[in-house]
Amino acid sequence: MTNMYNIGKIVNTHGIRGDLKVLRISDFEERFMKGQTVYMEGESASDGMPESFTISSHKQHKGFDLVRLEGYENINDVEQFKGKFLKISEEQLTDLAENEFYYHEIIGCEVFTDNTGDKLGVVKEILSPGANDVWVVKQKKGKDILIPYIEDVVKDVDVEAKKVVIEPMEGLLD
Repeated sequence: MTNMYNIGKIVNTHGIRGDLKVLRISDFEERFMKGQTVYMEGESASDGMPESFTISSHKQHKGFDLVRLEGYENINDVEQFKGKFLKISEEQLTDLAENEFYYHEIIGCEVFTDNTGDKLGVVKEILSPGANDVWVVKQKKGKDILIPYIEDVVKDVDVEAKKVVIEPMEGLLD
């Protein structure tokens, strides 16, 4: 079984023609374009493999992606999909440029300081509030640390070793 990665969450239906309102969890808009193949959490074909769906139309509306799937042309056909995640297979991942990473490569990495080498914790999730991502680091004790993914703070990322080195700016660890 191949690894599957979330690219969006179906938050609702839209209209009566089978459009799905999707909250995107991917920086790649092309994943939602007409003709692309996606998979859905919890939906399986008869052979036990995840069922594939082909996108028949896509547009953006009020910060969401509106996606229609081939063969699902009515709101009654798609009601069942609310709350599920759209996914892609590992083979559909594209190569990234240097210093670009997929979320699944960063989550689970241990975070260390560059000056003392102290282990701060493990990246448990990534937030995308605006200009840059924020990595949420779970410490053994105490509150989570919010690390902005900016050049001044994140100095080295080794996804193979699952290790991140940061240079904490003033007030970051308080």
